[in-house]
Amino acid sequence: MFTAQLVMLMAAALLATLTALGQMNSYGVLVLTFVLGCGTALMNPAWQAIQPELVGKRDLIPAAAALGGVNMNMARAIGPALGGLVVALAGTAAVFAVNAASFLVTLAALATWRRSARAGTMPAERMMPAVRAGYRYVRHAPRIRNVLGKLLLYVPCAAALWALLPVVARQRLGMGVGGYGLLLGAVGVGAVLGAVVLPRARRTWSSNATLAGGGVLLALTLFVLAAVRIPWIIGVALVFSDLAWVGVLSILNAQMQVTAPEWVRARALAVYLTIFQGGLAIGAAVWGRVADAISVQGALLVAAVVLVIGSLAGLFISVPDTSLDRSPSMHWPTPAMVLDPAASTGPVLVTVEYRVPADRADAFTDAMGAVGRSRLRTGALHWDLFQDGSQPDRYLELFTLASWEEHERQHGGRLTGYDRVAEEKARSLVDPAHPFTVSHYLPVHRDSG
Repeated sequence: MFTAQLVMLMAAALLATLTALGQMNSYGVLVLTFVLGCGTALMNPAWQAIQPELVGKRDLIPAAAALGGVNMNMARAIGPALGGLVVALAGTAAVFAVNAASFLVTLAALATWRRSARAGTMPAERMMPAVRAGYRYVRHAPRIRNVLGKLLLYVPCAAALWALLPVVARQRLGMGVGGYGLLLGAVGVGAVLGAVVLPRARRTWSSNATLAGGGVLLALTLFVLAAVRIPWIIGVALVFSDLAWVGVLSILNAQMQVTAPEWVRARALAVYLTIFQGGLAIGAAVWGRVADAISVQGALLVAAVVLVIGSLAGLFISVPDTSLDRSPSMHWPTPAMVLDPAASTGPVLVTVEYRVPADRADAFTDAMGAVGRSRLRTGALHWDLFQDGSQPDRYLELFTLASWEEHERQHGGRLTGYDRVAEEKARSLVDPAHPFTVSHYLPVHRDSG
């Protein structure tokens, strides 16, 4: 986080300096803005991943996510107005200079934060294996995929509001910069109300119902933008639009934070933010093209209808069970090895043999499905379960990993209390007279001659 903030500070300072010297052109603005965007992409996953650590209590995470949403939306509403004021008083370079100085505040906060030490025997993960591990976890975590699915149902259609609101303000309402600023002020008011209303809504309705209600409320705002030309009515509608926006995103963001275990939380949030930002960008481009093809009003109405359909469809996608134990579990014993493999040794094959009475076979194979997903989430490239044709009570689980280091990380903190429960359920069905046995196989490097 500190490095990302420092990079953004340097880019913003260079932007201010070149502008003040009269050396800035459109290409320079694009390049430096791209650098700022890269810094934001690196910063945000880690920034959000530490929220559970800072808040402490699990039931306060939704409130913290809502507060983060309020900050973002208030900044989006107030920032343009403040920027316009600074431009009028001191010029464009001064705005860029103020932006650069703002990074110093976050840098100071990070420099003075005394984070508690994290115990661990494993070295830091290398970049590309860590990226692959994060992708693998998201791919094999149904609860996280449900959250991302709900995000996809909501964000691309909601992008129509942010993409077409400037056009509505200028063409349909005849507003200039000042009027558009007032509309953004209404958005900021909605963000604050969203933080106030969300806790009460969550006590009254389920998360699924709250998400669906937020989507329908935003769809009604899109309908008002398409059908009404009275500025104050549109302003009121925008208050409710950001109330819904903050509410929905706070719930989804909080669910990601509490569903992903600590070791992969930032990487899972990076996937979440990629889909969120990509949905906004692609959605804005699509609705802009639709507006060109049929009209702004038509695009807003189509987006409203699609958003209602998506919100109602989301009722059939279950939200994660946030009561599941995601704390690290060290229940796997250290492997008893005669050979001493290097961390890079691989691929590695792990087998587990079980003896299961015939009357427990169906329950066992069902329970092993959750175990298999656990193996894949925490490092396995492939997983399967086989039954011995000559001894039907004998089952062989096998999974492969890219390296010995990946398997050591399974032993050293990737497994959670939820994974332990899944294993215990499956192993409770094993014949107690024949305990399961684990074997580790390493590659044999044969001489090609």
